[in-house]
Amino acid sequence: MEPVEKNAEVEARQGGPYAWYALGVLIIAYTFSYLDRQALTLMVGPIRKSLDISDTQLSLLHGLAFAIFYTLLGLPIGRLVDGHRRTTIIAVGIAIWSIMTALCGLAKNFTHMFLARIGVGVGEAALSPGAYSLISDYFPQRTRPIALSLYLSAVYVGSGLATIVGGAIISAMPAFNAPIVGYLEPWQAVFIVIGLPGVLVAIWVLTLREPARTGKKVGVEPTIGATFRYIWENRKTYLTFIMGYAMFTLMWTSATAWYPEYFKRIFGWTTSEVGTRFGLTIMIAGAAGVLLGGLLSTKLRDRGKLDGGILTAIVAAAIALPAGLISCSLGSAWGTLAAVFVFQFGCAMPFGAAAAALQEITPNQMRGQITAIYLFAANMFGIGLGPTVVALVTDKVFHNDLALGSSIFVVIGVSGPLALILLWFARSAYKKTLANVDFS
Repeated sequence: MEPVEKNAEVEARQGGPYAWYALGVLIIAYTFSYLDRQALTLMVGPIRKSLDISDTQLSLLHGLAFAIFYTLLGLPIGRLVDGHRRTTIIAVGIAIWSIMTALCGLAKNFTHMFLARIGVGVGEAALSPGAYSLISDYFPQRTRPIALSLYLSAVYVGSGLATIVGGAIISAMPAFNAPIVGYLEPWQAVFIVIGLPGVLVAIWVLTLREPARTGKKVGVEPTIGATFRYIWENRKTYLTFIMGYAMFTLMWTSATAWYPEYFKRIFGWTTSEVGTRFGLTIMIAGAAGVLLGGLLSTKLRDRGKLDGGILTAIVAAAIALPAGLISCSLGSAWGTLAAVFVFQFGCAMPFGAAAAALQEITPNQMRGQITAIYLFAANMFGIGLGPTVVALVTDKVFHNDLALGSSIFVVIGVSGPLALILLWFARSAYKKTLANVDFS
């Protein structure tokens, strides 16, 4: 177990230049994470054709194959994060997912791709539990929402770059024979090009200094049993908080996974056009939304709203829900893209504030594990189920590939209100838990 320094001694060093440098490295790592994770969304058509699979099978590659081990390994990795050197754990994870992403480019059938996507999930399970814990020790409480929001902005930069870079490569590169690996189609080259550089990022993360852990709760060992006892003692807070954000994630990822294909099927946009237009929309709207959400949460806390992180999510849902429903109902491609911009902006707002709010009610030595549980729910519902639910509605309810917009509408229309209800009930429970926390 690593030694614990007195909070006052550590806080004097938190938030300095090195903290911002380390945050920058973690942002780059998370950007690569989403590059590797989201590249699939732009290549639905080519992958379906090459591997001869359906929308539902494609959604399993995007969601379940990635999420199953990402979520199942999250808790044991979170346990490691709470008791061992976090930078090493993150670096190993980055190296694994980068190599497995490149192997996606060598897939010749559905099974090969499914197994490679599982490997991507295994590697990425190490990043955010470790990063949340590191950032919470690099930065003091007041700047933590902004720092975590900046970290989470990589979600949108990475997603946008995945569509832009992927679209450019697919449009410009013909199929070719590569040394050793043989025949490669353009979509396969995308995975290799965005995967292998991640190994260099892993080496970079390994050079980061490990910050001292602050705020440990005296007498509590960071075991999985102790963590679950703490959650059970505060079950109303954690249940409504975690499931509220899980439904929010479901609303966001279910639509985002299928928007590129929606623009192609319904409006006839080319892969290159979708890559540039949708990619820039995600990057700009998402990054602006998550940063504004962090600022709003901080302002609310400064004004005495202890549940400012949750209030930020309620405001965000009120923006995203109607925009998402409208985006599936317009006959104009550019009008749809404008609605998608607002939807992405709203969906991005709450997650930096959510990460900071979760750290506030969680003892430091349990942060890796409880973050892993939070991400388990968010990713199982969001990444694991979101894309597949949309595909199932398209395949099994409407029986028509051109009904994709109606499928997105249905999933947003169910998950968005559920998120609002759960988060509203989380407010009072959260404030009670926060008032009783003892980090001495």
